[in-house]
Amino acid sequence: MYSVRSINKLIGELNRLPGIGEKTAQRLSFFILKQSKENALRLAETIKEVKEKVKYCSICGNVTEEDPCRICEDERRDRSILCVVERPGDIFLLERMGKFKGVYHVLGGAISPLRGVNPEDINIKSLLKRVKQGEIKEVILATDPNVEGETTALYISKLISSLKVKLTRLAYGLPVGGDLEFADEVTLWEALEGRREIKG
Repeated sequence: MYSVRSINKLIGELNRLPGIGEKTAQRLSFFILKQSKENALRLAETIKEVKEKVKYCSICGNVTEEDPCRICEDERRDRSILCVVERPGDIFLLERMGKFKGVYHVLGGAISPLRGVNPEDINIKSLLKRVKQGEIKEVILATDPNVEGETTALYISKLISSLKVKLTRLAYGLPVGGDLEFADEVTLWEALEGRREIKG
């Protein structure tokens, strides 16, 4: 370990970020140290601003500074098509394509008994409440194509199958075992376009 306490502390904090190992944390720490004081403080201020201003939309669970979020407020969106995703970042990816015109629901995770994540730990109750209101005609399950995502999609499909809505799943243009965040825009759009209906 380095003998400078504040650098050790910064390395430790960066090392807690997902996908950041100790060596990357060290490189980032020394990169920040090399930056001007203004640049480093701008980064710190931006992190502080995000933590103070960003909240979750009370309708869909997306990240937003205004509640409801801009997507939920947008009258041009097709409220009859609801795309269910695991994370707010998945909405960012789908929106970047500029082709999906429906609305979203963020689960806030996926069912994973091995990690201690049960159905009641994610936003399934609020999803069922939205579907039961009657405006939604199709639910697209856009959970990750891995074990947890498939388990979550299957669980939700069993709950929704009696509610008289069309239930679809993203097509398998996405690699099995992968995450949406690593898919390119073309693959993601093809998966969305090629979604299949789930029979309950």
